[in-house]
Amino acid sequence: MIEDAIPEAGRVIEGKLAAIAPDVLAQYVLLSSHPWWRRRPCAQALRGRVPEAHAAALLDRIRDPHDTSHVRIALLDVLGDRAELLPWLQAQTAEGQDHGVHDSCLQARARLADLTAAPALASLAASARRIAAAIGVASLDVLIAHHGAAAVERAVGSEAEGRMFANRLRSREEADLTPSLADPDVGVARGACELILATGVPDDDHLRDHVVTGPTTEARLWAAFALSLRGHDVVELWNAIDRPRVELPIPEDVRRAILREYPGEARTDPRWLVERACTELTDPPDAEAQLARAIATLTASRLAPGTPQAAGVEEGSGAGTYHQVEVAGSWLLISTLGPFVAGDNQPSPNPARLALEAAGFRWIDATLGAVSVEGLPVYYFGRRSPLNVQTLLFYWQD
Repeated sequence: MIEDAIPEAGRVIEGKLAAIAPDVLAQYVLLSSHPWWRRRPCAQALRGRVPEAHAAALLDRIRDPHDTSHVRIALLDVLGDRAELLPWLQAQTAEGQDHGVHDSCLQARARLADLTAAPALASLAASARRIAAAIGVASLDVLIAHHGAAAVERAVGSEAEGRMFANRLRSREEADLTPSLADPDVGVARGACELILATGVPDDDHLRDHVVTGPTTEARLWAAFALSLRGHDVVELWNAIDRPRVELPIPEDVRRAILREYPGEARTDPRWLVERACTELTDPPDAEAQLARAIATLTASRLAPGTPQAAGVEEGSGAGTYHQVEVAGSWLLISTLGPFVAGDNQPSPNPARLALEAAGFRWIDATLGAVSVEGLPVYYFGRRSPLNVQTLLFYWQD
């Protein structure tokens, strides 16, 4: 019966699933030996019709850290408003917990009007994970419905996440948030910038004035960034404040390639954001033509290069911004972002380097490759932080 309603992973025949008795669905969910991709839709189908005889056992499934997170999250969505679950929910921390389960625990606490969850929900709302942030914002609104905005604001506090929450409240009244562009926390300032874009307050003239008169360089840059996102050319405004940049010991062609490829995460320094808006970034190179030129150069130099492998092929999964090729028992990386190459275990003098540099490629040596591109966080295996030049030009993500 259930197998007919969920014949394969990702395929659910809603009509058949809805026709199955709640007792049957609950019993299926309770058996962890069943595949999670069938148990999850069965759990979701219990919304509004949980058999009371199975409620306690289903709550135990939520509490079981060894059960699959997909099923636990689905059950939290269905049963998270049960008062008897609250003590367990309050005891949960992010430590060692699946992100989705912890987020759902906080969401359930909001449904149960637990005001003590407000600080953690404010942190969730400030998350770089968009789905998590949406859960945080929506759950804070649930708390506001229970307790009122003032009580939730007091509970959240005045740290960076609290200031972001306060700005969201003020933006709903179409308040002018330009003073928050000077907030020392980049997340608060970026959030204020996004709220300014969403509300249209203040107007463009006010923002242009703020680029000139703002109390800090960062505040001026955020105002310029907001104008750029409204479709305005801000090059002259950037020039007027002396073109502030994050200065790094890297060549301009490398800088531009990085700037073009990586727009930055939520906590990006506004210097990068405005520089990107004001820089005429050329289209990325034809990666296949560039690779062919590198291979032809190596071949002409009698270095007998092997067959190039794309990053994802070389690593066995995922994708990246380079091809790897074997040359005389060593490897070379050839970037897709520009004429950049790097290598390992190369003899000195290095014939591959000499040949490629003569053909117009830039060799990324250990010193240049180790330069950290500060202020430009990039997603990399679950983290969002600045990476070095080597990783950015020769990037791979599973």
